[in-house]
Amino acid sequence: MSRIGNNPINIPEGVSIDIQPEKISIKGKLGELTQSYNVVEFEIEDSFLRVKRSSDSKNDKAKHGLFRSLVNNMILGVSNGFTKELELVGVGYRASNQGQRLDLALGFSHNILFDIAPEVKVETISEKGKNPIVKLTSHDKQLLGYVAAKIRSFRKPEPYKGKGIRFVGEEIRRKAGKSA
Repeated sequence: MSRIGNNPINIPEGVSIDIQPEKISIKGKLGELTQSYNVVEFEIEDSFLRVKRSSDSKNDKAKHGLFRSLVNNMILGVSNGFTKELELVGVGYRASNQGQRLDLALGFSHNILFDIAPEVKVETISEKGKNPIVKLTSHDKQLLGYVAAKIRSFRKPEPYKGKGIRFVGEEIRRKAGKSA
């Protein structure tokens, strides 16, 4: 029994759902997303979407909650959207953007230029005396997480001084330096 898979999904106003064999499309005010599926079935009752599995095989049980979570994230994305913020911690670390191109100065001999997918909106915030922040916004949670993880991978936070790119609010486990 899947606790997550059995929960109904609330469909907010302004969101339309098109269920086809092996593909579900969700359209809202922020965009449109599609997801292919194979082991579950979708039913719309009133303003709720229910996910049913076709059999009780191990594979179907494993994917029941997965597809419910994917579709729920799609509905939340096209109605509200998702935001991730990355903080650049380090002396001389800077970020700027020209449209969808992100320019990062991370202590290397060269700046890193990173082209961001058109579905993800990028904004850089630089205030005097504070660490620069890169703000990413999108209706696709999977793509947003991928882009944020890729940016973070350019300079992961290190445990001794805490320098690097981290998510806002992320706790970095610090280590003691070498003891004399």
